[in-house]
Amino acid sequence: MKYKAIFLDWDDTIGDFSRSAQCALTTMFEIHQLYQYTDYDTFVGAYNEHNNLLWEQYGRDEVTKDELKIERFIYPLIHACGMKDNSEMRVLARRMCEDFLRMTNHFFTLIPDADKMVKTLAAYYPLTIVSNGFVESQYYKFRSSGLDPYFTHVVLSEEVGAQKPNPKIFDEALRINGISAAEALMIGDSYTSDIQGAKAAGIDQMWLRRTDTPLTEGQTATYIVNTYRQITDILADGKWVA
Repeated sequence: MKYKAIFLDWDDTIGDFSRSAQCALTTMFEIHQLYQYTDYDTFVGAYNEHNNLLWEQYGRDEVTKDELKIERFIYPLIHACGMKDNSEMRVLARRMCEDFLRMTNHFFTLIPDADKMVKTLAAYYPLTIVSNGFVESQYYKFRSSGLDPYFTHVVLSEEVGAQKPNPKIFDEALRINGISAAEALMIGDSYTSDIQGAKAAGIDQMWLRRTDTPLTEGQTATYIVNTYRQITDILADGKWVA
């Protein structure tokens, strides 16, 4: 086979983080009675916009983990709910941060058929998770997923000290597998973190793209797929764990 190891992103590639985050935000909106200040869509719109920006900054080492965790809630409380930036609001933001991390774990599920894809690939390749997720959350998800035995290694940005798309995290995955960049393939859903990061490290990429929207100019990958079956068709001779 062309590849000696497969690297896999976790959130929204295997674990359904988008669903668990939505469930957590909906619950938190009710628990903290934020409907007194604004509607849910306005709150979540502000949260998502700033959260995405903060994750991009986190990937460039421009903000710390603690800043990301708190600021993503401070922003919607100020800009969507109209609260003043004071000690009381910041206490609320910190409480919401703690609630969010706990609830996303509570609502965690795998994306349908992700387990079959992982089990199929594991019969052919050593598998390594390469993730930007926070240590305390990711290890909980790995253990509760039941997929732990199928992964040879786990490489987390927080432990490496570099976030995707920084090539350093991919270099660490190559090092612990004892292979060269030409012998690895990275699979992920994020073009910025997974695909561009792997490109920068000289690693082939498989972009799991669950949308029919047109590609923007310059968006390329070694492989572009829409389903898990397409992944196993390419990498496992069409095999599929039933």
